[in-house]
Amino acid sequence: MAFAQNLVTVVNERDEWLGTMEKMAAHQEGVLHRAFSVFILNDRHELLLQQRALHKYHSGGLWTNTCCSHPFPHESTLAGAHRRMTEEMGFDAALEPIFKLRYKSDVGNGLIENEYDHIYLGHYSDTPIINPDEVMAFRYTSIPEIKGWMAKRPDDFTAWFHLAFPMFVDYLNNLKD
Repeated sequence: MAFAQNLVTVVNERDEWLGTMEKMAAHQEGVLHRAFSVFILNDRHELLLQQRALHKYHSGGLWTNTCCSHPFPHESTLAGAHRRMTEEMGFDAALEPIFKLRYKSDVGNGLIENEYDHIYLGHYSDTPIINPDEVMAFRYTSIPEIKGWMAKRPDDFTAWFHLAFPMFVDYLNNLKD
């Protein structure tokens, strides 16, 4: 399994499997690969944010959605999301797929995220037990607070969160309609 941790699933624009590639090489070359992002809401409708550990290979110290990563080769994005939630945040929760996001962003350190990102929603209201190798801090924050924070301090957040968060808010607003 250790070898699989260093690989990403390379895909085409239709999210069809093309093969695997070493994770750092994929990010250095900007190769399109599969990913997932998890958004967890508590019973007060606040989003659980995480601050990435400072030593992460990119975006260290930045705030983002609850959990995000890459599935192992031949692992579904849903199975990967459950695995990483447990590894990063110390809990698991039921997840539902809500949308997909195709994006490409420079994330610093000479790295490019070029991802076909599967976005999941779950609910959890307890205190996570964060893994300090992955997560520096966490907080439950209301959607309006996040919007204000992002407007005032956009550099506090990851590149993909800037793209996924507005789509997440739209998804939630469409549930109300």
